[in-house]
Amino acid sequence: MKERINQLKKQKNAIILAHYYTRPEVQEVADFVGDSLALSRQAASTDADIILFAGVHFMAETAKILNPTKKVLIPDLTASCSLADSCPEAEFAEFLQQHPGHTVLSYINCSAGVKALSDIIVTSGNALQIVNALPKDEKIVFAPDWNLGSYINRMTGREMVLWEGACHVHDQIQAQDVEQLRRFHPSAQVIAHPECPEHVLQLADFVGSTAAMLKHVAQSDQQEFVVVTEKGILYELRRQNPDKKFYALSDANGQGGGDCECANCKYMKYNTLENILSALETEQPELLMDQKLMEAARRPIERMLEMSKK
Repeated sequence: MKERINQLKKQKNAIILAHYYTRPEVQEVADFVGDSLALSRQAASTDADIILFAGVHFMAETAKILNPTKKVLIPDLTASCSLADSCPEAEFAEFLQQHPGHTVLSYINCSAGVKALSDIIVTSGNALQIVNALPKDEKIVFAPDWNLGSYINRMTGREMVLWEGACHVHDQIQAQDVEQLRRFHPSAQVIAHPECPEHVLQLADFVGSTAAMLKHVAQSDQQEFVVVTEKGILYELRRQNPDKKFYALSDANGQGGGDCECANCKYMKYNTLENILSALETEQPELLMDQKLMEAARRPIERMLEMSKK
């Protein structure tokens, strides 16, 4: 299947973009693997005729918004996102009416409809930078992730108005699970994603996006890490750092091989070699979007890409 996928990519001038949370074998056939910010930049700059997005629905939407004339394929149209789903467009529009005069910052993990209602899109990798670039007295609404918004408020001293949404994977992580792994591995450093609740982040030695975690680990002299995010990132962590040890929350007994489904996004795992191959062969399912919606959603994304360059 991998050989056939690679052949089709060449034949059709197709590129596969994949998130760090997808299956290892999916990451292996991808042309580019990254976090939401890096994937957005890659989608904006690609000269491929076909973009196959191995991730979740909002990520493929972002690729299409930035490449309206290109064909964007998503291996499984039902690969949703609990965080994006926690912020319905109509309800968010009503929420904004209650907070007039606010700049609207939306985390990229949201629907195209919510993006179109926003002034600036942010990712976990650039949110602090963008918020700090805005005037201190600027009134801000932040959506949809409550945990990330709360983290930004604590780090910046802001009082952003927060929409109460959450990623089911990160929001369900318990401090006791992290503490258990620390007991098993007392010399390990805890690295965590800012989508986690505050009581979990308080236990972390380092907080950052998936890309920031990878950079931190690569530059650290530390040899062991407890990884507090979706377990798909372990593939890239281990590939880049073969001599270091990583412990996931899904290892129920702290020793590896556990059956716990902690920190596992089922939607990311909807991407398989089988449906990627099928999508390249048939060029279906193709993601189609309304032109006016794409234009409205593109503006805050482009503003993010411009601000994150500075």
